[in-house]
Amino acid sequence: SRRSAFDLNKSLWGSFAVLDATHKFYFAADTGYTHNISIFRHIGKKYGPFDLSAIPIGAYEPRWMMEAQHVSPDEAVQIHIDVRSKKSIGIHWGTWALANEYFMEPPKKLAHAVQSKLLNSSSFIVVKHGEVFDLP
Repeated sequence: SRRSAFDLNKSLWGSFAVLDATHKFYFAADTGYTHNISIFRHIGKKYGPFDLSAIPIGAYEPRWMMEAQHVSPDEAVQIHIDVRSKKSIGIHWGTWALANEYFMEPPKKLAHAVQSKLLNSSSFIVVKHGEVFDLP
């Protein structure tokens, strides 16, 4: 799955959905958006709408190098829309210095991306490090 120069498409990316009679959850895992545009719409159409999704928002700079493996906050919001998620949580940010963006930048860019798509600010949230919260 392109973790080195020689392993393109050698393993699965690892996203998954958990579905039962009353709830649906989607975990996006490490993913890029540029080359996978239709797959997220397909997931949303076939398995959605999702009650909750965990979508990565960090480790996206520089784009020329990271775009196939990690989505930007703008792309994360588009995935939220494409998979038809009622609520999403931004994951994969602020723990390791994996990329060139400042480690606290992803939540700020996510808030701007949510606002620019005219979504409710509570539809895609970021949990602070160590924070505990209840889902309604």
